Amino acid sequence: MEMHVVLVTFGLLFLAGLVADEVGRRTRAPRVTLLLALGVIVGQSGFDLLPPAVTDWYEFLSAAALSMIAFLLGGSLSVANLRRHGRAILTISATIVLTTIAIVTGGLVVLGVDLAIALLLAGIATATDPVATRDVIRQTGSRGDFADTLSGIVAVDDAWGLIAFSVVLVVASLLMGNGADGLLARGLWEIGSALVLGLAIGFPAAFLTGRIRPHEPLQAEALGIVFLTAGLSAWIGASFLLAGMTAGAVVVNFARHHRRAFHEIENIEWPFMILFFVLAGASLDISLLWGIGALGGAYIALRVLARLVGGWLGGAIGRTPHLHRRWMGMALLPQAGVAIGMALVAAHHFPENGDLILTLAIGTTVVFELFGPVMAYVALKKVGVN
Repeated sequence: MEMHVVLVTFGLLFLAGLVADEVGRRTRAPRVTLLLALGVIVGQSGFDLLPPAVTDWYEFLSAAALSMIAFLLGGSLSVANLRRHGRAILTISATIVLTTIAIVTGGLVVLGVDLAIALLLAGIATATDPVATRDVIRQTGSRGDFADTLSGIVAVDDAWGLIAFSVVLVVASLLMGNGADGLLARGLWEIGSALVLGLAIGFPAAFLTGRIRPHEPLQAEALGIVFLTAGLSAWIGASFLLAGMTAGAVVVNFARHHRRAFHEIENIEWPFMILFFVLAGASLDISLLWGIGALGGAYIALRVLARLVGGWLGGAIGRTPHLHRRWMGMALLPQAGVAIGMALVAAHHFPENGDLILTLAIGTTVVFELFGPVMAYVALKKVGVN
């Protein structure tokens, strides 16, 4: 593939991102959904216009984009924010994960799905899309307790989900008589090593960054930390989302000489987001939607119900305003890459059910990825600045 084709394609995608941003401002449609839809049109499910050399960049761009978002989400976990919203963040996120597992598992079992498979699908249903959620918050310009709490929830939600999925994987393996040797250990390693790596990078970064130019890290410093964390996470098999969040939380709480620890990441993340969302849409296989059938529809309904119930219960326990409880679950519907990763792991360990798990997970993720940001947008607008 000649270099000019790649460069022209990226140039057109960047310009498409500008158009999507403007259309989003004028129509109030989430630009995440617009970019994903554009990706579907030019990708394998549409006119298949993207050259292979461009789609080959997706793995790198997804790691870079998700790592940036992870740092920014970790930056929302400052002591000040946790003191103000910590009870709500932890109770709502934990309650939604537990409620999702209970409702999705119970509902699927009632519909005749084997308990082990129902547990695996419920574990996958706990995953969210922090990238899309954060971008919707940013696009709407939402401020206040609801937006702050939502940012904190999506920062820790996938951590709870990974822990829950690791446990579910072991239980499902035992129910199927496959044994659970090594499964729990691998899950704990992915989580534990991410926390250790985040701390190991976060503390030096908190002290060293922002020294060349007072009060704020340079772009090179910010990118260096992001890519170093993502690369080392991939190398040791850790969750780079959790590692990035941990490092971000450490920096924002211990870098006393910073005014805005992640200002430079905010300045450069959007170009990565444009390519990430378009290529994510291009990789979606819309034909899988026709394969999920009634079971897929039930799974979607059960996950939506679980989010609504979990958001309300968690909000009640966390003592959030009634208006927040009503819309919190709706704002947490987006789902993307983490769910696909969970599905791939589940299919690998249970190959006899791999086709069912992957088809259902990927097909329903398409639905939540396209329409979840719209629901999050509606929720943020309904709550406003409260």
